[in-house]
Amino acid sequence: MKASKTSRTAQYMAFFRALETKRNENERLFSDPYAIHFIDSKLRLAVNLSPYPFFRKYIGDIINKKIPGALSSGIARTKYIDNLLENAISKGVEQVIILGAGFDTRAVRLGFLKSIPVIEIDHPNTSNFKAEIYKKRIGKIPENVTFLQIDFNKEDLNQLATKHHLDFSKPTAVIWEGVTNYLTEEAVKSTFSFISKFANNSHIIFTYVHKDILQNPDSFLGGKKLLEDLENIEEHWTFGLLPEDVPNFLNQFDIKLSEDLGADEYRERFLPDRSEKGYEFYRTAIGVKDLGHSSAI
Repeated sequence: MKASKTSRTAQYMAFFRALETKRNENERLFSDPYAIHFIDSKLRLAVNLSPYPFFRKYIGDIINKKIPGALSSGIARTKYIDNLLENAISKGVEQVIILGAGFDTRAVRLGFLKSIPVIEIDHPNTSNFKAEIYKKRIGKIPENVTFLQIDFNKEDLNQLATKHHLDFSKPTAVIWEGVTNYLTEEAVKSTFSFISKFANNSHIIFTYVHKDILQNPDSFLGGKKLLEDLENIEEHWTFGLLPEDVPNFLNQFDIKLSEDLGADEYRERFLPDRSEKGYEFYRTAIGVKDLGHSSAI
């Protein structure tokens, strides 16, 4: 991503949520009235036309041709993470941290978070843009939401935590969505090491891509073209995992894997009536900090 811009992929995810919000109330998985304000004028026009069946089909066909499976995968993933987060709160989590928050609006659209502190950590460009949108559309940044800005070229998460006195003693839900695939293995491990400092019963909800998409993109529908398109917008994918390696990968950070689903699986769970293929390489997992669980180190 160019340093002077917000992420284009973050815009696309907001676009997908805005499209879902325009569906009939009895059909949509969730409502996100804020998402439309994070996208450019062309995408906003598409959203406003989408309630008309002809345009909805046309828009869906274009997206599916360009990035097969991304729309339904993104929508189902959003709902899946919403549910995982609500379950974590019900199990005693006392604060939420969203790493690389992008245009995630869970802090303002999910009622069960209204009394929970939510800390969003992101690059200054994206964070400042998001804060301005909230001020314009809501009138203020919600009292339970804190924006922390980090430029990874200048500081790391441990320095940020010290600077802003993050409380590691609270069971915490960490959401790390749509980020690991852009990092080095060293950076991913460093971040998990940071996350592992939070109290027992902390939950980490994260996404990753199947390692094979990086080594053999043709093995997935639309994989090669997707990676080429990402190169063109300077948002390269650099890290992936094999699903069978995830439990041991998490073990080294005292995190026990609870569930790990691919896009085809969470689509089937939440969108069984919407037939769409593609994006099966994108996965979402949840692990729980468990000091009683045997560590690999």
